[in-house]
Amino acid sequence: MDLSVRNFHGAGDIALVADEAGPVDGQPVLLLHGGGQTRGSWGNAMRALGAGGFRAVALDQRGHGDSAWSGDGLYTLDRFADDLRRVAATFDRPPILVGASLGGLASLLAAGEAPEMAAAAVVLVDIVPWMEKKGGEQVVGFMRGTGAGFATLDEAAEAIANYMPHRPRPERLDGLSRNLRRRDDGRWYWHWDPAFVRPQEGWDMDAINRRLSAAAQAICAPMLLVHGTASEIVSAAGAARFRAMLPDAQVVPIAGAHHMVAGDDNDAFLGALIAFLDTLPERAA
Repeated sequence: MDLSVRNFHGAGDIALVADEAGPVDGQPVLLLHGGGQTRGSWGNAMRALGAGGFRAVALDQRGHGDSAWSGDGLYTLDRFADDLRRVAATFDRPPILVGASLGGLASLLAAGEAPEMAAAAVVLVDIVPWMEKKGGEQVVGFMRGTGAGFATLDEAAEAIANYMPHRPRPERLDGLSRNLRRRDDGRWYWHWDPAFVRPQEGWDMDAINRRLSAAAQAICAPMLLVHGTASEIVSAAGAARFRAMLPDAQVVPIAGAHHMVAGDDNDAFLGALIAFLDTLPERAA
């Protein structure tokens, strides 16, 4: 399915770039990647959603991919949420939000805190309030530790394989170019702003988790959590806590998947997503 590029403006008028697929009059589904990823990570989901009659929009969040970097180097959850509110306001009807990790956090705050944006549904991909602190530190540690770039794509592939030993090392390296760019010094660098993973002043994880919990409970739209049973971020206890807090939400565990659920088992992820979307009122009507 052909993709078209669309430009948006987020908070502070920052330039944001997205891919679109599917019928222009379809229900919009806004796909939000995780930290350190780009809109290219949603390729299979874009094709499936577009073929299913949805208008799929995969956004490069600020500081990632082809979107602009924050001029002051600050990347707070509030900024990502405000960007989302600005983008969603351009659609002719409330979008379905599908947020992985960082994208899920932005979705919770945008839809659950004032000024609440209207959402037709919210899908969280391996992210919950009260996420595992150790797992988050591992993710950020890998991002910081590889910020100096790589001499070759093969070196990058080796670093990824060491970080995610549960996945087979890819035979082809051209796919890495979606998330890496070669600069003038000849080295390959992640396609995101290094400032994104710098320590932030006043970062209080407990306070943030309380905000996320309150925001999640304030959302009236149907919700789905898809999480990996081997996730470093969403533990069994975290998923159980989510179920208890939001008994009306659907929860689908993906057996053996880690934090990168869609990448670990894309078929299972898409199956859970499409099955949930088919239960929404506008689809069932």
